[in-house]
Amino acid sequence: MGIRKLKPTTPGQRHKIIGAFDKITASTPEKSLVRGKKRTGGRNNTGKMTMRYIGGGHKKRYRIIDFKRNKDGIPATVKSIEYDPNRTSHIALLYYADGEKSYIVAPNGLEVGQTVISGSNAAPEVGNTLPMANIPVGTIIHNIELRPGQGAKMVRSAGAFAQLTSKEGAYAIIKMPSGETRKILAVCKATIGSVGNSDHGLEKSGKAGRSRWLGRRPHNRGVVMNPVDHPMGGGEGRASGGHPRSRKGLYAKGLKTRAPKKHSSKYIIERRKK
Repeated sequence: MGIRKLKPTTPGQRHKIIGAFDKITASTPEKSLVRGKKRTGGRNNTGKMTMRYIGGGHKKRYRIIDFKRNKDGIPATVKSIEYDPNRTSHIALLYYADGEKSYIVAPNGLEVGQTVISGSNAAPEVGNTLPMANIPVGTIIHNIELRPGQGAKMVRSAGAFAQLTSKEGAYAIIKMPSGETRKILAVCKATIGSVGNSDHGLEKSGKAGRSRWLGRRPHNRGVVMNPVDHPMGGGEGRASGGHPRSRKGLYAKGLKTRAPKKHSSKYIIERRKK
């Protein structure tokens, strides 16, 4: 997957870098795996704005992704690699041997016509999903479950990958993309390989209009507001705002916000790097 740098024919095109769709093989999604998607505009059920800077954006349809991969022992053929507007990674359409169809997050190196399979007896090859107890130490993985049967919760965005570093009894030790090292039950499933579309991080919008297409409204900084609107607002001239904090007064940039007695802290061996 490459990127395209456009010629500076207009100011908006000058710095624009977008993904090249050379790996995409289908332009329309599988109809049976698509649902309508409603936009909230940042409002809750009473119409109150609870999230700022959300609104507009292009109309989307939600693709139902199979994060559980619980059709064990049934081989599936990759029919197409598709674009998904709801996530940074690409998705792959699978045709199972029993006639069922499903979408999965497309890993790096997955090709059309390739066969993937899930289950404890699956080979540790790209696109296959199996319990971490059966995955060799040192393997690059993604789509990791936190609880058995829950479905993949971690390492799902474009270019992301984790590494299975070791095993301790009932637990597998995983090095996360953030640098955190943590324990996860070895019966939890993970998919072999890294998530595809790794060049997504190199993309640049080029203009504010492209952010509006994605549903992002202009973002106001706290330091330009008045004291009534933000803790960092006010002051004569261009005041920097003192200690950086959120609109509700919580410190930003350095203060640890993780709950000290959080139950999952016992599974974290090493915290993420700052």
